[in-house]
Amino acid sequence: MNKQDAERITTEYLKPVYGFALKRCRSLQDAEDLSQDIVLRIFTALLKREDIDDVQKYVWTIAHNCLTNYYRNNSISAEVLSTEELSGMVADNSDFESEFIIDTETAKLRTEIAYLSEIQRKIVIGYYYENKKQNQIAGEMGISVGTVKWHLFEARKELKRGMETMRENSELKFNPVKFLEIGTNGIIGDNGTNQIYFKTFLPQNIIYSVWKSAKTVNEIADELGVSPVYVESEAELLEYYSFLTKHSERYLCNILLDEPTDEIVALQNEMYEKISVIFANELFDELQKTDILDDCGILGGFTGDVSLSDPGNRDKNFLLWALIPFITASSGEAGSGVSFDEVATYRADGGYNICFAAVENTASKKIRNINSINTAYGPYYRESSIINYFQFDSEWSGRRIDSEFLYKERDYIRLLENIINDDAISPVDAAMLAQTGLIKTCGEPDELHKIALRCILINNAETEEKYVSIGDRIKEKHKVEFSGYIKRYTDAVLSETPAHLRKLREYELQFTVFGDKRFITNCLCELVHNGKLHPPTEEQKSALSTIILRK
Repeated sequence: MNKQDAERITTEYLKPVYGFALKRCRSLQDAEDLSQDIVLRIFTALLKREDIDDVQKYVWTIAHNCLTNYYRNNSISAEVLSTEELSGMVADNSDFESEFIIDTETAKLRTEIAYLSEIQRKIVIGYYYENKKQNQIAGEMGISVGTVKWHLFEARKELKRGMETMRENSELKFNPVKFLEIGTNGIIGDNGTNQIYFKTFLPQNIIYSVWKSAKTVNEIADELGVSPVYVESEAELLEYYSFLTKHSERYLCNILLDEPTDEIVALQNEMYEKISVIFANELFDELQKTDILDDCGILGGFTGDVSLSDPGNRDKNFLLWALIPFITASSGEAGSGVSFDEVATYRADGGYNICFAAVENTASKKIRNINSINTAYGPYYRESSIINYFQFDSEWSGRRIDSEFLYKERDYIRLLENIINDDAISPVDAAMLAQTGLIKTCGEPDELHKIALRCILINNAETEEKYVSIGDRIKEKHKVEFSGYIKRYTDAVLSETPAHLRKLREYELQFTVFGDKRFITNCLCELVHNGKLHPPTEEQKSALSTIILRK
């Protein structure tokens, strides 16, 4: 073959050959050396031959032989490919991108390509693996050919640097964190509670990685031991919903994260044990002195059969299950240093809330009543023009505030308003509400006189104030003692909080032993364990600790 034709054919295969070598070598330098060896052998062989029927098959036979020598010289066992398989490589490169990005274990080079920026990855893959020309890549990406050339140059330097660097191991690679809970304080978005964004370990560990300091995608990927490709897309999603903030090219956590230490857990246990024992028992004893069953300001709470002549019997224990969490959450005075609007975040799905999560570690397992706390949800408030809705989910009631409830809550509250105002509701609506356990029907459910409230109705503001004031008096009576425990705990928590989350933490700590699910849970556990509160019946669980407050 003449020299001009040999040069033309050799030039045509420069990029495919380099892509072939790049995919199979342990280092960038090896890939360059192998591709140069293959190209030189192709050019020399073409000059010596005139009778080549299938140039492509001939070229890839030479490439295969050179690769075999490379493996042999480097003591690497190779998977032998037939010349037919090799001849199809240039035509079918569709799987190259996903294969070398996802399969990071087979060659360090593949891992390093994943550490390139998104635009550089696309250009490298298009140029070397998909055999596209630079002007074609430029057109597809909407950039100039000069920009493509610059990125190819920078990518080669970055790959060479990465191949020469031993990436450090990280604790998170071997011991990824796990969130005990993910909570939502405020208005949820159309997609539901914040928990839906953290169903897998990857978003949880991304958040944890940038909890105390901002990091780039590559730094997060190094720490987690996963491909930056996955971190990049997940971080973009978390940023879109404002769980992360981005400063230049670095991400920073925008949720309230708890990682308890042994010291904090000890202080927390002391605080909740001392305060809940005093408060819960005094509150229970004070409520026992009131005639709740005959209080005309409290309605609902019917159990057993419902009939026209006898709407059912009310159970004092059941009433206490509602009043104790409500009074515990509503009494006393929260701090006023930081407002909700100062720290809440608008979410892309319409939510306006604070996201919080707790990390599971050896210290967290020592938290007092931790299993009961993990089961609890709330206190949950919902306001309407006519009523306020309060509910606290615990291990004794089960998790009722779920995605289905949140999706239908406006309908539930509207129907409860109608029942309280003696407005008609349809049999279908009554049946739907009865399924929640909030009401019980007898006969035709559209007849309001045959519907009884299973949850508790506090019928006026005076009655609400009467019961909340009981909790106010107890907290005021022990204010000095309680404040000492609370301050030791809150000071320790603030000392462990990163500076960018301090105001958010200060807002949360204002509600310690106020609207605090951990305190409510400890109070309930105290009263159940000492036999004052009795576990509810199966029939009562669906409406347990649920109160409607008429405005």
